[in-house]
Amino acid sequence: MSYQFDSIVLASASPRRREILAQMGVAHSLAEHSVDEVAHVGEAAADFVQRLALEKALSVQSSNPQLTLPILGSDTIVVCDQQILGKPADRADALRMLSLLSGRQHQVLSAVALCLGARSQVILSRSDVSFKPLTQQEIDLYWASGEPIGKAGAYAIQGLGGMFVSALSGSFSGVMGLPVFETAQLLAEFGVRTGMSEGSAI
Repeated sequence: MSYQFDSIVLASASPRRREILAQMGVAHSLAEHSVDEVAHVGEAAADFVQRLALEKALSVQSSNPQLTLPILGSDTIVVCDQQILGKPADRADALRMLSLLSGRQHQVLSAVALCLGARSQVILSRSDVSFKPLTQQEIDLYWASGEPIGKAGAYAIQGLGGMFVSALSGSFSGVMGLPVFETAQLLAEFGVRTGMSEGSAI
């Protein structure tokens, strides 16, 4: 396979996504998107997360017409009881989310989009995550740690929140915010070099 691109543009400021791309050996730069992350009335969760991922990439593309590299957008949401749980607005919102997830299974949807000129593609990762029953003290202490801030569903599986997870079926990296398998598929289709590409130093 011939690789046309040695780097991409990431339409995200998420340190977790940057870390995952670095682990994949994908060189990247950052660009800010201007997408309002609000679901449309009646919009299905899977449609919502895929729309946001693509809109983030397209937002960066439209704001930076000089870019000639593939642009990657991604979004992750937590779904429980048919409710979309995004980033908590405040302490009360985070405690509500964690109480809802306590002792139950929920779904994490992570979408990845790549765009290059008129070409774009989106792929979706679905994971089922089960939480142990949480005490009020655990929820309060977790909020006090600061980790729930800015995290979909008010938890981070790669951090202290991982101690709540009793079972996971799907993609650990997808729950973190960027599913490695699906991302690698898209990058390969767009001719982007990764750490596993031929001729790359691993």
